[in-house]
Amino acid sequence: MENMYDVIIIGGGPGGYSAALYATRAGLDTLVIEKLSAGGQMTQTTQIDNYPGFDQGIDGFELGVKMKAGAERFGAKTKLAEVLSVRLEGQVKEIETSDGRFLAKAVIIATGAGHRHLGIPTEAQFAGRGVAYCAACDGMFYRNKTVAVIGGGNSAVADAILLSRICKEVILIHRRDTLRATKIYHDQLKNAENVTFRWNSVVTEFLGGDRISGLKIQNVATGQEARLNVDGVFVSIGRNPVTKLFEGQVALDKNGYIIAGEDTKTNLAGVFAIGDVRTKALRQVVTAAADGATAVHYVEEYLATL
Repeated sequence: MENMYDVIIIGGGPGGYSAALYATRAGLDTLVIEKLSAGGQMTQTTQIDNYPGFDQGIDGFELGVKMKAGAERFGAKTKLAEVLSVRLEGQVKEIETSDGRFLAKAVIIATGAGHRHLGIPTEAQFAGRGVAYCAACDGMFYRNKTVAVIGGGNSAVADAILLSRICKEVILIHRRDTLRATKIYHDQLKNAENVTFRWNSVVTEFLGGDRISGLKIQNVATGQEARLNVDGVFVSIGRNPVTKLFEGQVALDKNGYIIAGEDTKTNLAGVFAIGDVRTKALRQVVTAAADGATAVHYVEEYLATL
């Protein structure tokens, strides 16, 4: 007979293992299903300085390992497998994986959202060596330096505003001649004297040796090319939430994020969404971890009704 877990957590990032820690401490039989390794997207960051408790910062991979160990200390189980399909309606939730089928009374979705990449030559080469995807995470490494921000939506403009307080110069590169960001961001940009714009422009190549030293841009209207010397580049063209598995079952917004509020509840009873995969204002390690704790509170509440 298949084992019925109290809760299965899909995704082993900071939200997932925070939920696993709180769930096991609450006495719930808990399984984390993770495709790759503990930590999720934060394992791509070599230095995390904005997670409380580490006064010298910490490597993202190391933090993931510590979070996993903390949850497993209290009895959480981890299964390294790929989730192939789910059936989330009804009281028994079914998770089909590359390593068999698992059942649960409740499910917490913590699959995250990946940063969109430009897909141009040398982007992968310079990732983590001058090319970054999170200004709040990595902006402090570029204090008093010159950086470029690529994008024209809310996330790009918010990144440019944040970086303008840290960096000597911020160059905002956008493929159109106007920003897509909401008006409140436009007003804030007007007050940032060290932000300049390259309109109607796309990045065609990143340049450098061990680290990035510049980039090539092309004007889409005239075809004219130019080189910009920068110390770093922030790619801010949005994210792709990992939600394809849940389409047709869990309600998603127009961008593919799971619709769930601060209580982490989805449209399905017994199904919760935490971290970057859900609709929220701020996607950071600390907010994902907070979601994990919150979700378990409501999981306990739900299980008490069964």
